[in-house]
Amino acid sequence: MIFWILIAVLTAGVAGLLIAPLMKPRPQPTTAREDEAAVYRDQMKEIDRDLALGLLGEKEADYARAEIGRRLLAATDAPQRGLTPAALPRPHRITTLLVILCPPIVGLAGYLMLGSPGMPDQPLAARLANPGNNIELLIAKAERHLAQNPNDGAGWDLLAPIYMRSGRFADADQAFRNSIRILGATPQRLAGLGETMVAANQGIVTDEARGFFEKAVALEPDNMRSRFYVALGLEQAGRKAEALAAFNAIKRDSPPGAAWESLVNQHIAANSENAPGNPSAADVAAAQNLSGQDRQVMIAGMVESLAERLKSDPKNIEGWLRLVRSYMVLGREQDARNALQTGLKTFPAETGEGQRLVALAREIGLGEGIVQ
Repeated sequence: MIFWILIAVLTAGVAGLLIAPLMKPRPQPTTAREDEAAVYRDQMKEIDRDLALGLLGEKEADYARAEIGRRLLAATDAPQRGLTPAALPRPHRITTLLVILCPPIVGLAGYLMLGSPGMPDQPLAARLANPGNNIELLIAKAERHLAQNPNDGAGWDLLAPIYMRSGRFADADQAFRNSIRILGATPQRLAGLGETMVAANQGIVTDEARGFFEKAVALEPDNMRSRFYVALGLEQAGRKAEALAAFNAIKRDSPPGAAWESLVNQHIAANSENAPGNPSAADVAAAQNLSGQDRQVMIAGMVESLAERLKSDPKNIEGWLRLVRSYMVLGREQDARNALQTGLKTFPAETGEGQRLVALAREIGLGEGIVQ
């Protein structure tokens, strides 16, 4: 009912705007009789002016006034010429009628053909009661329920992963914490909270997040996903030996052909002593037998070798970190800056790997001009 009232009001308003110019009275043009009388009055004024200037005598002026007065009376008393009442502009009744009737008739016909006038209203409460596959309505329904029942742990448990998949990491963090507080810690809830924190920190496994993953592993030792995040956190913290041991353990305990096997192997290679740029035991022994100058030459050669490897394998974040540090040890600050800039082109600052390069730049005093 409200819909049709609004339609009627809008139709009346539009029709009023269109009709208003047609209903304004037009100014009536002056008649020929009025124009003629105005001319005679002007001639009377000219006679008075000529008499005052001495151009006419008294008798001539009286004669002229009498003649013009006669003509003025004749013009005033004559029947009106020009426009007759029948010829005066009248409202355009047909146009006005069309303006009033056409818009609502055409609009109503179009709505009846293309619209759904029989469809019932869908208020928010009804849509929330039957959200179907609309994820936004599902979330809104759950939020409405939890606002009235904040201690419903099952509700928080259901909503937390949905928040995370929707990119609402702060809401997901709170939902996971509420479900853990109400229902207790499980490997899935602890891992979910940890992954939410990693996603919110752009791939960085913070100490707090690693703590949640470690708790999840303690409850479920075969939880490879949580074990991977623990190992990744150790690697990002610079604890290479512990990270290598953790990744090797994951590889050992994983079934053959596991989906994560290739990724784990990459991290094992990056953390091993034989990773690109890492000196082997033979290199270390040889360096100890060299003089200071020769040792510097050997180190420089190893650094250049690492730089060459990174040209063919730019996705090696550990190699970039090692190269920047090596350049600084050799006193080659400009080369370190160039390596940082090249590394940040491969790993932008907003990524997890890029954040590690940014942190290194600040640590060694190269943040200015590099870190935005």
